[in-house]
Amino acid sequence: MAAKPNYSFERRERERLKAEKKAKRLADKKRGADTSADPSSDASETPPQGDE
Repeated sequence: MAAKPNYSFERRERERLKAEKKAKRLADKKRGADTSADPSSDASETPPQGDE
């Protein structure tokens, strides 16, 4: 005889995994925003050093 499905547990597990994935994406996005907001690491804003 097959086991009775536990739909509420399965739904909670899917929602937990989805929230975990979303939190990881937000953390990665925030980390990316922090590194791009740092003016010392951004070389595109510094004027080129040339012979003038």
